[in-house]
Amino acid sequence: METNLEKMLKDSVDKNTPDSTKKDRIFNYENKNEFTFKLTKELTKKLNLKNWFEGYKKEALVSTAGIRGPQNILYPFDTRFPINTIGITLATLAKALVLKEKYPNQKLVKLVGCEVRYNSKIYLDIIARIQAAQGLRTLTPKNRQTIPIWLASFLAFKLDLVGAEYITSSHGISVKNATKDLNNQGSQFLPDESIEFVNKIEQILNEVEKEGFYEIKFSSSTDSKIDENAMDKLNNGVDLYCQYLESAVANKKNIETIKNSKNKIVIDSVGGCAYNTLSKILKKLGIDNTFDWFNKEEDPFFHSIGKDIKNGVFYDWSLDVTVLAKNKEGKEYFPVVESLNYKEKLKNYPIGTVVLITDPDHDRLNIVQVIDSNKKQQVINTGVDFVELDKDRILCVFSANQSFLMIMDYWYNSLEKDSKTTYFMVKTTASSKSWDEWAKNKGIKVINTPVGFKEIASVTKKIEAQFENKVGNITVYDVFNRKVELGQNPRMIFGGEESGGMIIGAIEPIKSNSGRIALAMREKSATEAIILAAALICSIDITLVEQLEKIYRENSIISKFDTRVDIAYYNESEADIDKLKLQKIEGETKRTKNDIFYLALALAKLENKVNLDNIKEILSKTFSNLDFSNLIDITFVGDGTYLDFTDKFVEIRPSGTDAKTKAYAGGLDKKQCINYANTLGNYEGELNETYKKYIDESFVLKAKENSFRIYEDYSKKDEDLRKFTIPNYTL
Repeated sequence: METNLEKMLKDSVDKNTPDSTKKDRIFNYENKNEFTFKLTKELTKKLNLKNWFEGYKKEALVSTAGIRGPQNILYPFDTRFPINTIGITLATLAKALVLKEKYPNQKLVKLVGCEVRYNSKIYLDIIARIQAAQGLRTLTPKNRQTIPIWLASFLAFKLDLVGAEYITSSHGISVKNATKDLNNQGSQFLPDESIEFVNKIEQILNEVEKEGFYEIKFSSSTDSKIDENAMDKLNNGVDLYCQYLESAVANKKNIETIKNSKNKIVIDSVGGCAYNTLSKILKKLGIDNTFDWFNKEEDPFFHSIGKDIKNGVFYDWSLDVTVLAKNKEGKEYFPVVESLNYKEKLKNYPIGTVVLITDPDHDRLNIVQVIDSNKKQQVINTGVDFVELDKDRILCVFSANQSFLMIMDYWYNSLEKDSKTTYFMVKTTASSKSWDEWAKNKGIKVINTPVGFKEIASVTKKIEAQFENKVGNITVYDVFNRKVELGQNPRMIFGGEESGGMIIGAIEPIKSNSGRIALAMREKSATEAIILAAALICSIDITLVEQLEKIYRENSIISKFDTRVDIAYYNESEADIDKLKLQKIEGETKRTKNDIFYLALALAKLENKVNLDNIKEILSKTFSNLDFSNLIDITFVGDGTYLDFTDKFVEIRPSGTDAKTKAYAGGLDKKQCINYANTLGNYEGELNETYKKYIDESFVLKAKENSFRIYEDYSKKDEDLRKFTIPNYTL
């Protein structure tokens, strides 16, 4: 049922859409019969597709999680927006043509799925029909129902598909959407994979310019190559995924522990997509009675969660429950948590109740717990944030850094260790240093990567390639250029990032239908996280705050406190696309200026143009309120700059998908971490005289370009060169 807030959003979108746009669908995607769309030279000019393409290409080169952007939720053919029907059409055709060139005269099978976002079913239909028209068989769920991103990824690997496409914008605002491209491993495309089909789009547009037109064929919506029956026989992949879970996190011990829970655990299925698949998995595992559900219904407006009115207009905070904002009085609060309405929803649940919150594509997990307000000081001392529920109860809001530390500790302690096995963790640099400290105490090797789950998957595949080739001592370099030795028999015990995504490695290598192996799955899965979190919760008789405190104590962890500051340079919720584009361009300029200030310092040190003392002097002159005397290194880490101190770290990273700067910090003093992250993250990037004394401005101007080369060198080192062979499908 449409709420007043949703009506406000839709009215604003409608008001800001020109009448000429409303009337011109470009092609009739509602025509379910076979047809051919002729993209003409005149039409490309009218739609300004050249401008659209330049923006799309830029996103493809830097995007951390699919090529994301806003869309017109009422008129999805509006090419003023990055995501639109003609853009989806061109991208899909280009990907199909690239695959046909790579695997000529072979039977190609892909999967397409989506979550609950506006227009997702329209895009899914377009993708499936274009692929079918190009001869690709496309698996999709029965009646085109939703599935999670991790299930699309799992099936791409398990069934040996040439890839998959998934329509989502993760936990982003409601008007955003994207296509996440998955390769034959089920991994998100790295930039070099994206550029292949982006170049193909350019070829198509050039042919339109040269020949005057380009014909794009659509099959009928009921074409036999659009295969719902195969997915139906596979129970949409639920049975295969349960087999995988039972070989790892859903082992007998964990299942029995969850079954014997005295209290209900709540799962909040924000957006509703998780319920459709996860409820079936929990039932098949026999643990569904342990859980209650919030928000089972699928809703593209996400049940009004994260939505607000700010300065009299509609505003979207996204679905990230860890987002902090300030109210009119300047006091910090959690706007997304407030919109979850837990004061009302949890009023009849007992103290100790845990809520496991997942997002629309069901790949991220956040954990909150109701505890007695008399434990408030303990909560503060442990570094856990909280909100007041009532006079007797508070709601602890755990960061993913804290939640995942508890989960990995529980999992590792429950494993039967093998002395011949080397256990390792793959994590992003922006994630907590407490993970590194915990791993060091346990004797676990740590591999740090740039932000993005595709980076975690990329490292895992590098290790697997050596494992499969029976290399005597498997080694891999992390993004700090540190060599990590893993022996002959490595096993991943955890892979994750601070933004709420994680996977657990396999006890025994996972095999695809054709015999390919994996040491871990390629996409973060909130289902894996939920099962382990539930087992942890049911196995302890103390609060999660006390459990976290216990882990800190037992593992001598210093870096207990973490923060992330998101600096947005424009209002993503702006309904006027022309204003939005202008604000975004202005914001990207500010973001880039901030980024290059730190990036050039790191690259100058790498090339021995400056030393650490010079950098300390530059930073001290720029930020007179901060102390840099114990700075021990500054490093470019693939997509951001990492400042390492003896007692903390700070990472400044430009968003790969938006006009935002993300500033992360972690260490032994929370106030200090917040101060450094805020100060460095919000700096406008001006170069003072001390900076210019040591580093030429010409070097600064080339820093971004040079960073791409360094990232590429890192990506190619130890590259997984295993070839994919199209199998004889029995689906």
